Amino acid sequence: MEEKASITFESSNEFNMLEKSIQVTRVKERTAYLFLKKLIDLIGAICGLIITTPILIVTVIAIRIESKGPILFKQERIGQDGRRFNMYKFRSMVINAEELKDKFIEKNEMSGPMFKIKDDPRITKVGKFIRKTSIDELPQLINILKGEMSLVGPRPSLPKEVDQFQLWMLERLDVKPGLTCYWQVSGRNNIDFEDWMKLDIKYVRERNTWIDIKLIFKTIGVLFGDDNAR
Repeated sequence: MEEKASITFESSNEFNMLEKSIQVTRVKERTAYLFLKKLIDLIGAICGLIITTPILIVTVIAIRIESKGPILFKQERIGQDGRRFNMYKFRSMVINAEELKDKFIEKNEMSGPMFKIKDDPRITKVGKFIRKTSIDELPQLINILKGEMSLVGPRPSLPKEVDQFQLWMLERLDVKPGLTCYWQVSGRNNIDFEDWMKLDIKYVRERNTWIDIKLIFKTIGVLFGDDNAR
């Protein structure tokens, strides 16, 4: 019969010392990861704003020409540990979009508390393009510079959506929300709500620098058009 290898300790003190050493190593690894994440966020946000400046200018002009009203859309979202903050986007809908939402609530195609419908009539012509290319999300680079968001993390939810979360879903609030995550590069609106939440929890539990970098590069391709974006 094959013998199984085993580890024995001469005393409980020896075991406690090993356990403490493992815990210290994990803390150091997590600290290093969080430091690198902040550094990547800072450099990424600054470089992103500089590189996309021409796109930002053209988008501002296009929105202004198409319709009157604010260029940016500001909306309260839930961040890390339940903290509230104002998330920025380029306005892609008519000014009274929130007031019109109740008229289309029966057409909602998303399960759970999220609201999404195909060919949403509230979206403007410019809005349709900037959503398709995810240009509407670029102002969130400002949220990243403010420390409210990260380049990679679960998408920030509305307070009323979080109120309807099941208990296990709240784990996604353990980290900063982000511009992109697994959901963003895995089908987006073709993924139902519960699977979306599971992908976010997967990220929270497995996150590391390599995963963050891979997700950032995968997301760059979305700027050239995403069939799942609406």
